[in-house]
Amino acid sequence: MSVVRKIVEINEEKCNGCGLCVTACHEGAIEMIDGKAKLIKDDYCDGLGDCLPACPTDAINIIEREAVEYDEEAVEKRMKDMREMKKQTEEKKHVPVQGHKHGHDHGAGGCNCQGTMGKTINRDKKDIKSLIKEQGLLNVTANGLNNGKFVKPAMTITPRVNTEIDGSQLMQWPVQLKLVNVNAPYFENADILIAADCTAYAYANFHRDFIKGRITLIGCPKLDDNDFYKNKLAQIIKENNIKSIKVVRMSVPCCRGIIDSVKGAILQAGTIIPYEEVTIDTEGNVTNKSF
Repeated sequence: MSVVRKIVEINEEKCNGCGLCVTACHEGAIEMIDGKAKLIKDDYCDGLGDCLPACPTDAINIIEREAVEYDEEAVEKRMKDMREMKKQTEEKKHVPVQGHKHGHDHGAGGCNCQGTMGKTINRDKKDIKSLIKEQGLLNVTANGLNNGKFVKPAMTITPRVNTEIDGSQLMQWPVQLKLVNVNAPYFENADILIAADCTAYAYANFHRDFIKGRITLIGCPKLDDNDFYKNKLAQIIKENNIKSIKVVRMSVPCCRGIIDSVKGAILQAGTIIPYEEVTIDTEGNVTNKSF
């Protein structure tokens, strides 16, 4: 039966597709469809607005309009079905790979291994002409000798880039989310990149387009513990002033877990942070399509 009552209204033009409202809605009334949040059925929405605080763009409002009454039984059945589907999906996953066997955890303090000690890496741009000069490749003479070294006669140096050498843009160590210290100084006022392991192998210019200027954290949502990721990321967000978060995932279904972990962490931390999501397909292209 239809009545005039409070219900969610979503402004699709304002929606940035972050999906935080989907996680925040306890009734499962909102889903992401074609990159936008949508109210899938009126009778799933109780009109209480749990999803409102989660929206970083103010795309959600509570309005009064004629709608089917809230159906608690239908919601309970839907949530039960969703839990069962999630359980079946988890059972199909491989057993998580245990990376370390030496009796310590990788929580707030990381571990004491020498190879995982935290450090900040300063990246200075280097002019390509300076680098070429350092390597003795400028002022090649007609006889093919340069500082006593033989090179090809009439050799011409044509730089492929105009101003700088493309190289590593990594700004900190370690990069594994399991290993970083949540209180590491590089997190303060940082733009963070959270990337699924495979993305850097699939996308050719990953350093230039994604790592540059960001603190990089990586992990595998298929083989690792996504609840651990969520809790650790929430702690990082709570204890540091994080400026923005960009998540890069693969288009394959098992990579969805990294998105859920990050969104869950933002909700758990109770902080609104500028959020962006990028999907890479298995051919190495940026795409909006994921499975």
